[in-house]
Amino acid sequence: MAMQVLVVFCHPARDSYVGSILDALAARLEAGGHAVRVIDLYGEGFDPVLDREAWKAHRQGRSHEDPSLAAHISALRACEALVFVFPTWWYGLPAMLKGWLDRTWQPNVAFTLEGGVFQTHALKGIRRFAAISTHGSPGWFIEWIVGAPVWRQLMRGLGLQFASGLRTCWRPIYAVDGRSQADLAQARDRAVSDVAQFLDRGRP
Repeated sequence: MAMQVLVVFCHPARDSYVGSILDALAARLEAGGHAVRVIDLYGEGFDPVLDREAWKAHRQGRSHEDPSLAAHISALRACEALVFVFPTWWYGLPAMLKGWLDRTWQPNVAFTLEGGVFQTHALKGIRRFAAISTHGSPGWFIEWIVGAPVWRQLMRGLGLQFASGLRTCWRPIYAVDGRSQADLAQARDRAVSDVAQFLDRGRP
């Protein structure tokens, strides 16, 4: 049985190396029978800014009604697997992707508050979570010097909001600024294959 897979893509240039990762991944998942929904944040002109009213709603533990977010929230609630494809910039998420989390992952969507206490596992339908991210720096620098901040935020932090027993797959591609085109193509193919196989194993 196919999985409902939501892929969130974040890069300003659709014809970039990161864009080629998205193309290869979507084609591989669709060929494997998965139902794939892609959200291209830059392509859609997504507004990442959390305004005052939305911030107040977050603080009060209530949803913020915004028609521009309805399709995003619906896709998040409907998926069984969530995949992020993005570049790591300055050791963190691009502002557009961070803003998508700030605005879409609202109270009563991605979390709830009970007596002021943050409650986990609100998105119980998501059983698989994967991410492919490019880094300009080498792996030893990101992991040992900087401390792998994006991995911690996504796999340890966001992962708490998904189903109990969640399985995760983190596939960074390091040192992209100094690698040959052939080496980058091989790295892309390995990452895409790993994520596709990971999701294939998640079929019910």
